[in-house]
Amino acid sequence: MIGLSSDLTDRLVSAVLARDTVTVRGCLEQGADPDTLGSDGLPLLCTAVAGFDDLTAEVLVDGGANQDLVLQDGSTPLLRAVDTGSPTLVTMILGEAPRLRLPAAHRQRLLDLARHWYEVGVVEELRRRTGAAGPAVTRRIDVLPTADTIDEVSLGGLTARAGHGAILTQLEWHFGVMPPVTELMARAVAHAEDEDSNWFAAAYFLGQRRGPRIWSELTALRRDPDPVHRRFLASVLWHRCFHTTVDRASDTAEDADFLASWAQDEPDGQVLAAVLDVYNHHCAEHSDEMAIGLRYADHPNPRVRSEAAFCMSRERTARSEAVTSALLGMAVDSEPAVRASVAQVLNPRFAPDNELVPGIRDALLVLLRDDDLGVRRHAAESLSASDDRTPPTLHALVALLDEDDKDLRLEAAFALACRDDPRAEWAYERVGPLNEFSEHDHRLFALRRYRTRNQPDRG
Repeated sequence: MIGLSSDLTDRLVSAVLARDTVTVRGCLEQGADPDTLGSDGLPLLCTAVAGFDDLTAEVLVDGGANQDLVLQDGSTPLLRAVDTGSPTLVTMILGEAPRLRLPAAHRQRLLDLARHWYEVGVVEELRRRTGAAGPAVTRRIDVLPTADTIDEVSLGGLTARAGHGAILTQLEWHFGVMPPVTELMARAVAHAEDEDSNWFAAAYFLGQRRGPRIWSELTALRRDPDPVHRRFLASVLWHRCFHTTVDRASDTAEDADFLASWAQDEPDGQVLAAVLDVYNHHCAEHSDEMAIGLRYADHPNPRVRSEAAFCMSRERTARSEAVTSALLGMAVDSEPAVRASVAQVLNPRFAPDNELVPGIRDALLVLLRDDDLGVRRHAAESLSASDDRTPPTLHALVALLDEDDKDLRLEAAFALACRDDPRAEWAYERVGPLNEFSEHDHRLFALRRYRTRNQPDRG
């Protein structure tokens, strides 16, 4: 029994070092101690923290590892996570109800540490800790699962990530500290690159807050002379709308009206694109959609034109002549991203009668031959969604089976199967190995349904 326990511990240690979360979870389920010490005498959770291994850290905490364990140097695994500057790592090991779990003094220590790094700056703090005088090495890191990015800085043998502003924001939220909008925005705009972790955290947690006072502070930013500040507001509203619940329907209506009004007079193209992105994602069937789409169909910023197309995607009656004309004009836009958006919007499922009228069909057939793969994919999806069985459409779908892109070939085979075209079996053979696609891909199910519908009558 002792040998079994020792073997299990050794496997757990090896799995943590190898960042093998499956084995780590398995060892914990078999009874391994989640607070097992590594060769350095520290809990394995500290090993994961030191390696910026947030996934393993999460598994250890879920398995019972104590993130608040006081170590010989007076730190804890959670404090060490704050030190790393990785917001994702802190998220993974913060644990349940930290405001209730942690004493006030411990909460303040965490806040003070994050604030110190944020105010001093990651390079200067690393320089202070190491005494190194040379230049720091910085690289950009993609962060999963949030899909944002962050700088990782190395100096004098130490490495930290520049996410202490995001960590401070996160801890404040969980500890019930509500700083003013301007303070949180200041943490974000210093990292104004799209998808930066500090920007994301400030926008995300501001988007959670409700009430007339915070709404007043937010809406005041619409008139801020700095376009970066206005773009930050759009990011906050994206999260605010995304997290609006059923019992906050009045908030949704108020936000939609505000965004529609803002979209009418925002002068900066980049900000306007962000505003329209929020509007399109979260304000479906707002009364101003068509007017806004038509207003910006020829805007000089291609991102705005793309969003304008989506504004015109949900007309509740038959497409007006003005909307149809605008979309057909945008179908030959010089920017592939705009043409791709139009190819999606021309999908007949967006039309009230769900039919592919001749002018729209002809535009999709042209887009199906576009030089850009993304455009062709969206055009193929839109044609597949229709029930159009005219010779030009069937010919175009069969021609897709000669494409190098396997996804396009599968889309064509799917469309033929949905139409009970006798070439469907052959089309799926042309796709290639179907096990390269997700087993849940709806286009694979279409082949089974086709076979069921077209089995010979066995009498």
